[in-house]
Amino acid sequence: MPDTAARGRPAPFSSLLASELQIMFRRWRHLAILGVLAAVPLLIALAVRFFEAPGAGEGPPFLDRVTQNGLFVGITALVICVPLFLPLAVGVVAGDTVAGEAGQGTLRYLLLSPAGRSRLLVVKLAGVVVFCAAATLTVVGVGALVGLALFGAQDVAVLSGGVITPWESFGRALLAAGYVTVSLVGLASVGLFISTLTDVPVGAMAATVTLAVVAQVLGQIPQIDWLHPWLLTYRWFDVADVLRDPVAWQSFRLNAVLQAGYVVVFSALAWARFTTKDVLS
Repeated sequence: MPDTAARGRPAPFSSLLASELQIMFRRWRHLAILGVLAAVPLLIALAVRFFEAPGAGEGPPFLDRVTQNGLFVGITALVICVPLFLPLAVGVVAGDTVAGEAGQGTLRYLLLSPAGRSRLLVVKLAGVVVFCAAATLTVVGVGALVGLALFGAQDVAVLSGGVITPWESFGRALLAAGYVTVSLVGLASVGLFISTLTDVPVGAMAATVTLAVVAQVLGQIPQIDWLHPWLLTYRWFDVADVLRDPVAWQSFRLNAVLQAGYVVVFSALAWARFTTKDVLS
């Protein structure tokens, strides 16, 4: 039997994260969300394959390139999912992180363990970031598999007029997934903060998704263009820059800086709230 000191020793961060991810990816609603995201590129590919192919510039961005290179199915689906489906997925998971535990009454037991509130909060945020990556890779991965099966792959023109090979297209699809993952990290930190404010996970989920939608609406109003660069959604659609030749890396840098700002601010707010929250009474 382990001694008291051993029982009181905090578990390694990797063990805590592995446990969090195991719980996260076993929940049916999270798996259902990934299933819905996987259905988007599938529907796009089937629509293009069995109905009239789009002309140049018709439909969502890059849809007209799908028949030339099936790897573009994933990129097209990713762009379609950015405004609503992906924020909805992240909002559900992030809003549930703390509020879900509090609502079920399990948060007090977690806080009685030697993990500590700060480490637990970091684990929760890291878990949502992993889910962000899983969501974007699901869209791109399913799109690539279905697209290659239905359309194959060949050299294709990109936005700047150059031509890239199928292998380069695959790399650009992964870059697009990485770009969108970074874009969603800021929203994840906002959702984490909101989740610390309530014991009702549905409310935290709805508030997180609503903020993402409101930010996009505000970004379309020219009268407040001074506010646009500060909105977390401001550079979401710059993901298209991965299809320039060469890649416009400045968009990656600016987007990373913007999202990092949201992570720092809202993670600090979440920490301030969570470390002083009374959940043991």
